[in-house]
Amino acid sequence: MQSRHIQQATLFTALRRCHFFAAITLLLLASPALAATRILAFGDSLTAGFGLAPDQAFPERLAARLKADGYDVTVANGGVSGDTTADGVARLDWAMADHPEIVLLELGANDMLRGIDPGVTEKNLTAILTQLRAAPAKVLLIGMKAPVNWGPDYEHAFDAIYPGLAKRFDVPLYPFFLDGVALDPKLNQGDGLHPNAAGVDIIVDRIVPAVERLIGKGAS
Repeated sequence: MQSRHIQQATLFTALRRCHFFAAITLLLLASPALAATRILAFGDSLTAGFGLAPDQAFPERLAARLKADGYDVTVANGGVSGDTTADGVARLDWAMADHPEIVLLELGANDMLRGIDPGVTEKNLTAILTQLRAAPAKVLLIGMKAPVNWGPDYEHAFDAIYPGLAKRFDVPLYPFFLDGVALDPKLNQGDGLHPNAAGVDIIVDRIVPAVERLIGKGAS
């Protein structure tokens, strides 16, 4: 009789375990798959991939690198050739329509090339960063450097914009988008301003650690 009770208890325990694992399986099947991290590369021709094949542009090469490193991401190309920071302010609303979780903000090169007052550039970037904070979205602020031909006063004022805003908004700063590429003929197109495919790959290699820190999780 005792043996029979033991057998019944064992069978009951086994059934409970089966029901438990069946319930867990159903929950997993019913749960939606985790969505890929949405990244927006928001910038000018340097982001857009001026002069390059579509798959050679910075957002596409960055996405390929992040996926190779084990991250589930999408990287939208929000670059428009010729855009100034004022243009960025004007189109930010529709650029954010897909609600990216991370924004790589690369603007200011055309302001600098046109000699726009650094105070205006700073004001426009402030407006963009304020809107991104409210979105909310994580931001990597990507800096630009002024050439010496505008004179030391302009150079110092322009170069101070990015570290100052990074501190003010408490966002990470990648100081110079063209780091390791600028002024190297082998890494730039004929205009000397836009990186070629090899130059883009170097940019991606250098910036990807900062982007991965923003994603905030290790490779799977």
